[in-house]
Amino acid sequence: MSRTLYQLDGCPYCEKVADRLDELDVDYETEWVEGLHSKRDEVKRVSGQRAVPVLVDEAHGVTMAESERILEFAEQTYA
Repeated sequence: MSRTLYQLDGCPYCEKVADRLDELDVDYETEWVEGLHSKRDEVKRVSGQRAVPVLVDEAHGVTMAESERILEFAEQTYA
């Protein structure tokens, strides 16, 4: 079961998601992305866009962006 959170160091939205996943004791890997949107090819490949955070949860067949959507999914799925 693989979960990956794509995030940018210092991004408050990314930190909010990471903090909540940690509180829920969810195992995930972090992929740190570049500050420049033009260098976020991996994020673009998995999600179709370059913004972060992005959560990829292979067990649930989910790839999603936007912190509020990710937090809602986390509450419904992992809590």
